[in-house]
Amino acid sequence: MKFLQKITLFLPLVFAVFSNIVKAEMVDTFQFHNDADRIRAISLAKSLRCPQCQNQNLLESNATTAYKLRIEVYEMVNEGKSDQEIVEIMTQRFGNFVNYKPPVNEQTWLLWGMPVGLLLLVLIAIVWRTSSKRAGK
Repeated sequence: MKFLQKITLFLPLVFAVFSNIVKAEMVDTFQFHNDADRIRAISLAKSLRCPQCQNQNLLESNATTAYKLRIEVYEMVNEGKSDQEIVEIMTQRFGNFVNYKPPVNEQTWLLWGMPVGLLLLVLIAIVWRTSSKRAGK
């Protein structure tokens, strides 16, 4: 019985000690030239999707790929590249998938047109259904 009491006291201590290891994550220690560049780089990293993860941006993702791309974005900002240039470089490498707001072009017209098309279909169905009910009365 004393053994069981010792284990029940010891196990929470073990879990408390090792819980910090599970919570560990990579920390960006990149040095920017100024605070404006840091803010711009963080904003850019938030606006670019991690190519490895499902629907996480570069800043939120813990994947190694996202970490490397985040550092690349930080370096490009430090080099003085514009936001548009950085987004274009990432889009060339990974396609429109990395961009949360892909441009409207031949490749993405279905993506942008589908919500409008579905809304029109629903409105037409509602009008048709209500008009057929009125005609049936």
